[in-house]
Amino acid sequence: MPLAPQVAAQAAELPDRPGIYIYRDAAGGALYVGKAKSLRKRVMSYGRAEHEPRIRSMVAEAAVVEFVVTDTEAEALLLENSWIKRLKPRYNVLLRDDKSYPYLKLTVQEETPKIAFTRRLQDDGAEYYGPYLPAGLARKAIKLVQKLFQVRVCHIEIDGKLPRPCLSYDMRRCLGPCVAGLTTAEEYARAVDDARLLLSGRTEPLLRRLGGEMRSAADALEFEEAARLRDTIAEIESLSERRKLSSTRGDDVDIFGVAVHGSRAAVAVLIMRGGQTLDRREYFWEGTEGLSAERLLSELLPQIYDRTTFIPKEVHLPVPIDGDEALGAWLSERKGERVYLRLPARGPKSERVRLANRNAELGFRRRFRAEKPGLAAARRLAEHLDLGDPPRRIEGFDISNLHGRSSVASLVVWEGGKMRKSDYRSFNIRGDEQPDDYAAIRQAVERRYRRRLDELGDMPDLILIDGGRGQLNVALQALAVLGVEETPIVGLAKREELIVTPASPEPIRLERTDPGLKLLQEVRDEAHRFALRRHRARRSKTTLASRLDEVRGIGPRRRRRLLRRFGSLKAISEAGVDELQEELGKTLGRRLHEALQASRPGAEGGSNRMGQGKG
Repeated sequence: MPLAPQVAAQAAELPDRPGIYIYRDAAGGALYVGKAKSLRKRVMSYGRAEHEPRIRSMVAEAAVVEFVVTDTEAEALLLENSWIKRLKPRYNVLLRDDKSYPYLKLTVQEETPKIAFTRRLQDDGAEYYGPYLPAGLARKAIKLVQKLFQVRVCHIEIDGKLPRPCLSYDMRRCLGPCVAGLTTAEEYARAVDDARLLLSGRTEPLLRRLGGEMRSAADALEFEEAARLRDTIAEIESLSERRKLSSTRGDDVDIFGVAVHGSRAAVAVLIMRGGQTLDRREYFWEGTEGLSAERLLSELLPQIYDRTTFIPKEVHLPVPIDGDEALGAWLSERKGERVYLRLPARGPKSERVRLANRNAELGFRRRFRAEKPGLAAARRLAEHLDLGDPPRRIEGFDISNLHGRSSVASLVVWEGGKMRKSDYRSFNIRGDEQPDDYAAIRQAVERRYRRRLDELGDMPDLILIDGGRGQLNVALQALAVLGVEETPIVGLAKREELIVTPASPEPIRLERTDPGLKLLQEVRDEAHRFALRRHRARRSKTTLASRLDEVRGIGPRRRRRLLRRFGSLKAISEAGVDELQEELGKTLGRRLHEALQASRPGAEGGSNRMGQGKG
């Protein structure tokens, strides 16, 4: 497919220098962004017929070619990557993996910095540390910073006007800058500086200063403070020793495997740190007809390494890529030392590349050839919500109550294409004297993920809240308190089945037959069913207990006698009048029996209406 005449004329006038070029259609939309050592030679080459079908289709649509000159090809690679992220051209291979690697974020741009877990690197003035593999290490690092330096993790506005601090202050996990007088700006800034030194691995100056403070505290007979500093020093030294040991076990290497079949492609990356394979990443594409493994990796690698602060010592590839010298120079500049791009042909390194290719083939088959209906729906849902990867685990919440009393929150789990009933949980909402679904959602979400983070150190791929914007906002507040506001979360409003997201003020409306919507409805309906069942059990128990207390003549002593005789409240409610009279006497036994019968669901004067109150 030859270049259009106007494009060919523009290409002939391009400089013979490094830079990037941008193909645009007649409406000005970006079709493709590329880099080149020579802009003129590279753009003119698109008029040849040997290009893959994807590129030939792009050339057929191209009406204009623009360019930006750089000094080197490495600079062009960096500029190309930033323009691809900004313009999202239709014919470029786009990396849709917003989850990426786990990092710690220290918001030094704020007056009172906080530390948080994140998977997104942003140009927001904060400092990022990581990546942490496995992800649980990031959670442990946050707890260590809290324990040693008492840097906050909350996301509230700090103005010193709160009347009292939270539990973290009492546990000596936060200095309490939210309450005036508990700490000073200088003391908190020193704690943040200490955290920065620890997270960046510069422990020597930190240990020297803490050692001096410990000796000063001991000289001043402040033995409790001296002991605290001694324990802090011991923990930091232990951490430093573990880092030294782990760094001597082997090199840091990323090993790539690729599988391309027809218009679909899969890439697997084995993440080796210190000589041990700690993680595996997978990426998938569709609609890439004729895309070669060489072209795929050439466009993918700059995007991957632009999203991480950690650059490995070596990158092992199954096929050669275009612009490998520029990529190597760019990676070396970012790392501060030489980075090697290798094509292993024999020995253990080639075996690892073969294993990565095998992982890519298996991932391809799992994704495209034997995909369960539920997983296909998850993929569609990821596209609608711009999640990057399809969610493997979705956790859904619902609230059930009777006029605000006996509130129960349910948690259901969808994982790997089906509901996982063994992971279901329910929460009896505390302090539910007044009907407040918002407070119930906030309490359930915070209780659930505080415990999950303590026990497992990770979060689900997606959280679903049964309700609209109000319910979603209070759930977001609960996640912010825990420092996991990066976790994807949506609400599903019942009346019109609208999907509410934090990122957009307008809800998402999908066709009723859309598989992604049906998946959310399945999780939401199951959460509602489970909440209803658990609420009825709680209400039945609460109602029966209150009926016993309300019957004249039944006090604590007789109630204990009844429980000893019948074993449970349910057995009391099912007992015959003769049995109750045998225990309580003729008059009182009949009175209790009549009261219990009147409290049964469906009896006259009873009620089984459930107040949901969803938006």
